[in-house]
Amino acid sequence: MNERITLPYSVAEHADWQITLADGCKLSARVWMPEGEGPYPAILEYLPYRKRDGTAMRDALTHPYFAGHGYACFRVDMRGNGESEGLMHDEYTAQELSDAVEVIQYLASQTWCNGKVGMMGISWGGFNGLQVAALQPEPLKAVISLCSTVDRYADDIHYKGGCLLNENLGWGATMWSYSSRPPDPSLRDNWRELWLQRLKAEPFLPELWLQHQQRDDYWKHGSVCENYTDIKAAVLAVGGWGDSYKNAVGALVENLSAPAKGIIGPWVHKYPHFAVPEPRIGFLQEALRWWDRWLKDLDTGVEDDPNLRIFVQQSEAPKPWYTERKGRFIGLDAYPSSNLSLTMAGLPYALNSPQTTGADSGEYCAIWLGPELPGDQQHDDALSLCHTEAPLAEDLQIIGRPVVEFEIEAPKAIGKIAIRLCEVDAQGASSRLSYAVCNLAQYPCENGRIHARIELDAMAHRAAAGQRLRIAISDSYWPLIWPAPERAELVLQKLVMHLPTTDADTPVSFPPPQSATPLELRTLRPEDHIRRTDTDANTGHQTLTIIDDFGKAQDLSHGLITGTIAREIWSIHPDDPNSATGECHWTTELERDDIALRTEARCSMRSDTTHFHLSAQLEAYENDVLIFEKSADYAIARQTQ
Repeated sequence: MNERITLPYSVAEHADWQITLADGCKLSARVWMPEGEGPYPAILEYLPYRKRDGTAMRDALTHPYFAGHGYACFRVDMRGNGESEGLMHDEYTAQELSDAVEVIQYLASQTWCNGKVGMMGISWGGFNGLQVAALQPEPLKAVISLCSTVDRYADDIHYKGGCLLNENLGWGATMWSYSSRPPDPSLRDNWRELWLQRLKAEPFLPELWLQHQQRDDYWKHGSVCENYTDIKAAVLAVGGWGDSYKNAVGALVENLSAPAKGIIGPWVHKYPHFAVPEPRIGFLQEALRWWDRWLKDLDTGVEDDPNLRIFVQQSEAPKPWYTERKGRFIGLDAYPSSNLSLTMAGLPYALNSPQTTGADSGEYCAIWLGPELPGDQQHDDALSLCHTEAPLAEDLQIIGRPVVEFEIEAPKAIGKIAIRLCEVDAQGASSRLSYAVCNLAQYPCENGRIHARIELDAMAHRAAAGQRLRIAISDSYWPLIWPAPERAELVLQKLVMHLPTTDADTPVSFPPPQSATPLELRTLRPEDHIRRTDTDANTGHQTLTIIDDFGKAQDLSHGLITGTIAREIWSIHPDDPNSATGECHWTTELERDDIALRTEARCSMRSDTTHFHLSAQLEAYENDVLIFEKSADYAIARQTQ
């Protein structure tokens, strides 16, 4: 449990503070304002995820804490979401970022504000915090960005290593549901009109994202790696080894000319003061040090912190879920250079993995707190080409991004590969330490050969003496990436992996986690998470079924009842890449007094050798009466996918 404390300031809360933009659109903010003599700096968190219900639990732990330390905290819903007016057409649009700049200017101009603003957020809010900083609004002096990316194409939920991630459909289904939800009827008399406007305009984003299968200008927009020098605000970057966004912290600390520090723990996609796996840290105290230095000009010592404070995980048995990870935090000024090389033996070798290889890859982005982490890799290893080193004579600490150089013989530039670095214990259990995927169609094929150098995800791990390191390579990785359009005839000629190792062992510590008072909920249906893999004995098809029931509960502070269930089904035949299918279905409920509102958002995807085929349906119900429905089908030509 997080420590509860007495805050220096009393806090006044405003449930629906409206900010009118220049075009007349009104955004709704939930605000926590310190009571007492000001002026105060302002902290902005700006999201589409609905402050009234979607992020209410985490907001209650976080923003009152900062407000109680003398900050005006604004949790703003982007246009087209929650109780905000307008429509949202995509993620990270110029309109979204322009609105954010306008909100920052509004906050800085208020009489209660000292003219300085900080921006914070996790995931979407971590992304747009960096993107807004790159636009350099003068009042924005500091950013805290958690679980974010610097490259929207190479390191987000759409594509990785040039490969189409199945999360492109999965997260698209999430937004298909999220952005179709109505305002709270208690806050908007015209809630029904606003809801119908959203439903009619709601875009099915996977169709748009699949129009851009290579790193074009669409993805360069919002990718701050295009010009790191655009960011002038001080940046505290935070990540977790259990999360998909492991790489931005090191990239920001290495490349920003503005003040930058990084923290990486063992966590999945959550704020570190309530994240899992533990150990948690006093993130709010660390954030307060950052805000006090850059928004109040107080000497808090943040500039003397190591550039990187990271949790080095220790060897333990692989599990799809941990409540706690073994290891400890250390301080570094930079990741070490690669200084140990592993060369794969037994080459050349024809790669021919079943399409089901990757069944133990885990969720691309572990977020819903089910069994989402990569489990024991033994089964996937058995379907891959593996090279296993001799047992380690002594502990080996690997910190940073391993690099792989390889040469593949291919009749044409087609195919996808996955490369994993694993640790094998004395019982044969295999833990995935890091990985990369690579779309060979995006590399030149000269004289039937493809040469490439790629980075694996960042990691920090101390492998114990007696453990063995293993390189595993396969030409499929389902259900994490979508298969190539045909089986490729790939012969691996050479593969060398370079590991960044170090003896650095300077321990650092954090205070225990603190937070404000948790939100009071009345549980009406407990949450439940299911992951199940089945093989049809008649057809050979393998199917992964995911059911995330987030439960149903009433917010006792204002009475709103909400509930959500998400379902995904991924199926493939081991011999046929074009047998792949994905289906998603989200049910959301919102109840207030005698009003019961529900949306059913469905979508699916399949492919053949030339096209992706998508289907999407959206239904809205008021008191179980269908009031809106729409559907669409799309055929999108395969380019490099």
